Amino acid sequence: MPRLFTGLEIPEDVAMSLNLMRGGIFGARWIDPENYHITLRFMGDIPDMVASELAERLTTVKLRPFDIRLKGLGFFGGNQPHTLYASVEDSPELRRLHSAHERVCQSIGLAPDGRRFTPHVTLARLRETNPADVFKYLGDHNLFYSRQFTIAEFVLFSSRPSRGGGPYAIEESYNFSMMVQ
Repeated sequence: MPRLFTGLEIPEDVAMSLNLMRGGIFGARWIDPENYHITLRFMGDIPDMVASELAERLTTVKLRPFDIRLKGLGFFGGNQPHTLYASVEDSPELRRLHSAHERVCQSIGLAPDGRRFTPHVTLARLRETNPADVFKYLGDHNLFYSRQFTIAEFVLFSSRPSRGGGPYAIEESYNFSMMVQ
């Protein structure tokens, strides 16, 4: 039973610029740059037959390439931050892509994703960190922004159950230029 999610890969130079911000928070487990991605839809552990149907149905997602950029940093976890991330600048095309993935998932019988879509790149998992250290880190790095980069494909990833942060394997890639007539 594979653990699957769809996402977008990050260009190597953008990943390296994120990697330069590692450090400075005690208790942070920093994600390796090769595992940086933007999750579109997490499916979780699904039966092999459903995974095959998902892979096939994702070929129906039609979109033209579009540009995005990373802008600013944030965290999840309220008063006790547990995840540090780089935000993705708002993009109508990215939201349409996410919605298309949600429709595909529901069409094969997966439950709707109840979480609000917050596109981001996870930088670190935070455990037993001092919130003041996280806030200082955000203050020091929150003006971060990446160059604009083109999204011309999405990926079906698999992962092994772990404590977050990879490793991830690419199961399928879906190139937009092959999908739009």
